[in-house]
Amino acid sequence: MGTPPGHSPETAILEAIRAVPRGQVAGYGVIARRAGLPGRARLVARILAANEDPGLPWHRIVRSDGRIAFPPGSPGYREQARRLVAEGVPLQGGRVRMPADDGSLDAAIWSPR
Repeated sequence: MGTPPGHSPETAILEAIRAVPRGQVAGYGVIARRAGLPGRARLVARILAANEDPGLPWHRIVRSDGRIAFPPGSPGYREQARRLVAEGVPLQGGRVRMPADDGSLDAAIWSPR
């Protein structure tokens, strides 16, 4: 598969992150797959960790089981939880309910929250 022509892996990943709608979440692996980089969830995490764009909706990206990746109680954890709750994402014990994802655009847009 691979990234679209003319896109670096980083650009493709950042575009996939920006495409996650307000009030929804996606896992690192889902973002990698949407960027054309299946199996590169760790690359997504590294790019997020290095990104300094304050407008990037990084808080919408969580582990595949719905958990926030930051250590509980850390400043990053508290900030991500605060942002998710502010967008109406239910959070229980540091975990969100993950949307069904069959890898299709229809599932990404229309799956129930």
